[in-house]
Amino acid sequence: MRQKMVIDLVKNSEAWKKSGGRDHVFVLTDPVAMWHVKDEIAPAVLLVVDFGGWYRLDSKTSNDSSSDLMIHHTQVSLLKDVIVPYTYLLPRLHLSENQKRDTLLYFKGAKHRHRGGIVREKLWDLLINVPGVVMEEGFPNATGKEQSIRGMRKSEFCLHPAGDTPTSCRLFDAIQSLCIPVIVSDNIELPFEGLLDYSEFSVFVAVSDALRPNWLVNHLRSYSSEQKDRYRQNMARVQPIFQYENDHLGALVQYLQMVL
Repeated sequence: MRQKMVIDLVKNSEAWKKSGGRDHVFVLTDPVAMWHVKDEIAPAVLLVVDFGGWYRLDSKTSNDSSSDLMIHHTQVSLLKDVIVPYTYLLPRLHLSENQKRDTLLYFKGAKHRHRGGIVREKLWDLLINVPGVVMEEGFPNATGKEQSIRGMRKSEFCLHPAGDTPTSCRLFDAIQSLCIPVIVSDNIELPFEGLLDYSEFSVFVAVSDALRPNWLVNHLRSYSSEQKDRYRQNMARVQPIFQYENDHLGALVQYLQMVL
């Protein structure tokens, strides 16, 4: 109801009528923000956390009934829209505060999700009893926040499989915790990809590889201490870029000045 009220108010304005919304900007930093009126705001410039909730698979190529819940992909485009970070939930760990990490791989979240979450369920079953891997059910909310902080700060790598959407605040929690993200995806858009090289501080894994028994754990164990330290050093440099606080508005500019 609230979303409908907002869109009715905006579409009745002279500014919207003049441009059809093409010069309007919607900041949608939650995957369900303006969910029920996405058709109507599609002409505007959208700042979204990912494109996952906007895609709809072609019915001729998919038998997945859940695809009917998706929105036509033509409503979002990297030509007009911008991928922005989720707001992370965990506090920043500075590189000077980093301590010994005893866990190889950590994940905290719900096992059962929709759409792309089927990969998460399969990974859970493959990894749940593997030594050096911690898989916890739950969320980093008021009751689980401290557990998430400890888990991420004690782990070398943090697993990032798709859930309801391709990405989540978990990725940015991992970056703030200096826990090397392991991004399991064949197709994902990330914030500021034109400016940042995520491969400098993240491990990308194809879904087919991740689902091979023992492959993922063996792959992560092959990284040397020097490689992992280099990932964390690179991660520490980009941490401020994902902060929304006013005192960090210039972080992206500062980063560009540093690397150019």
